[in-house]
Amino acid sequence: MIKLFLLFFLFLTVLDAQKVIYLSYHNVPQRVVKGEIFPITLKALSTIKKFQDIGYKFSNVSGLKILTETPQRVKKGKYFYDTFYLLSTQRWAKLPDVTASLITSQDYDSTDVNTSLITSQDYDSTYILGEKLNIITLNPKKNFSKIIANNFELVEYKTTTFDNKHNIIVFVASAQNSNIQAMYFENVFKQGTESVYESYLNSKITYFLVIDKTIENFSFSYFNLLKNKFSTITIPIIVEEDSVTTQSDLKPKDQSKERLKMQITGVAVLIALVFILWRRKYIYLILLIVPLVYIAYLAVPEQEICIKKGSQILLLPVNNGTIFEIASSKYTLLKEGQVDGFVKVKLKNKKIGWVRNEDICSY
Repeated sequence: MIKLFLLFFLFLTVLDAQKVIYLSYHNVPQRVVKGEIFPITLKALSTIKKFQDIGYKFSNVSGLKILTETPQRVKKGKYFYDTFYLLSTQRWAKLPDVTASLITSQDYDSTDVNTSLITSQDYDSTYILGEKLNIITLNPKKNFSKIIANNFELVEYKTTTFDNKHNIIVFVASAQNSNIQAMYFENVFKQGTESVYESYLNSKITYFLVIDKTIENFSFSYFNLLKNKFSTITIPIIVEEDSVTTQSDLKPKDQSKERLKMQITGVAVLIALVFILWRRKYIYLILLIVPLVYIAYLAVPEQEICIKKGSQILLLPVNNGTIFEIASSKYTLLKEGQVDGFVKVKLKNKKIGWVRNEDICSY
């Protein structure tokens, strides 16, 4: 029996002697909030010196999304500390099982974009099991924005009229350590992402909200991971007249009302002119300049522009904005205004949109 034990121990010793890489989970969070982006660190030690890299393969992942395949590496002495970032997506989660292998220069394949995951065929690999994580599920109020971050800040915002019952808020926000594309608000008329720069460390988003005109301050919350509590963001509703946004159900000007205004003003001018001529007070002719200019202004036809076939009609004048229509042919539209790089147009279906300057026809 003793001989059998010695033989088994000798067998294990030989196997361990052939092991070329030792691997373990070095940094694992004690708790993770559902929706949180968090790091994990693997500690690796190679028993040989000549190798190109350490490759990793993840398997059996539950309730998590791996955001980085190439690790952030720190070397301390003989040890490699490789950090990956993950996103928790479910109420229950388990860290991935990890296979680590040494990569030599001949193992690289220029056609494979995931070189960090290639394993070596020359050396044995090391395999470790992932452990279960302690996932915390939040119980937020209705104004929760679905944002979980180390920090979340408004960069700028603007409120303009959307229609007779609603205003539209367009804001730019930045966040650290956040899945910023998860942003969503309850009980708003319309909302959406106009553009986003996404990074697991620093991200930026342009977002729009269509809210009821009766709201004087729009407040929402996000969960601050560093403070371990909900923080509130408030946007004061100050409606600006120079709209840079669109009103999808904005009605065009009623031309009959414009003509009525012209007629009333014209009658008033005619009466004033008769009175002046009758009283021979010609100095008062100067007072007719204002109503005459107003009549001329109303008489000027709306400016038309031509847009190219395939032009994208955007909801807001921002790059990578929401496209709600594409021009099926080359045609003319009424010009409503413009900002840098964009022209505001009124479509034939009475909607308002924005067209890039480069999509305007050149005559």
